[in-house]
Amino acid sequence: MGELDVATIREGIAEKYRKVAVSPGGLFRYPTGQASARGLGYPPALLAAIPRAIRERFVGVGNPFALGPIHLGEAVLDLGCGAGLDALLAAQLVGPAGRVAGIDLSPEMLAVAEAGRAEAGLPQVEFREASVEALPFPDASFDVALSNGVLNLIPDKPAALREIFRVLRPGGRLQACDIALVGDRLPPDKA
Repeated sequence: MGELDVATIREGIAEKYRKVAVSPGGLFRYPTGQASARGLGYPPALLAAIPRAIRERFVGVGNPFALGPIHLGEAVLDLGCGAGLDALLAAQLVGPAGRVAGIDLSPEMLAVAEAGRAEAGLPQVEFREASVEALPFPDASFDVALSNGVLNLIPDKPAALREIFRVLRPGGRLQACDIALVGDRLPPDKA
């Protein structure tokens, strides 16, 4: 895949999520929003503490918290954090002694996430514009990396996985939910 193709893919993804930041409804072919999060098994008590604007913009495809515990004091990285629902939930779980970083390609979604972080009063969370293939963190910075419907969008998956495992501490965990195409490859006009 050429650099132009990668740039086109990234811009298409960023544009889609720009639209979600402005108006969250009806842009995906699967359930989104708070009802989707509840249906995926997110704990209602934790969701209730998340600002409404964040819950409305949830577009995850699974529940990475169901894959393993997040402990008090841990450092968590939310890959492709979008509006920040998983990052803000992780912040509740790690508590004030922990820290959470969320990265995303969309400045508009990051602005929504930052507003939600401020409203929720979670100073241990930071959001940055970045690609999973080039994470702006030192080696061995995190105990857990969360990914919710993001890996399928990344053009260079081997580079992304190298970066994820570079920033995870020894024994760190990747808790990922994603979608995969099963069967024949879709024609470009349907993909």
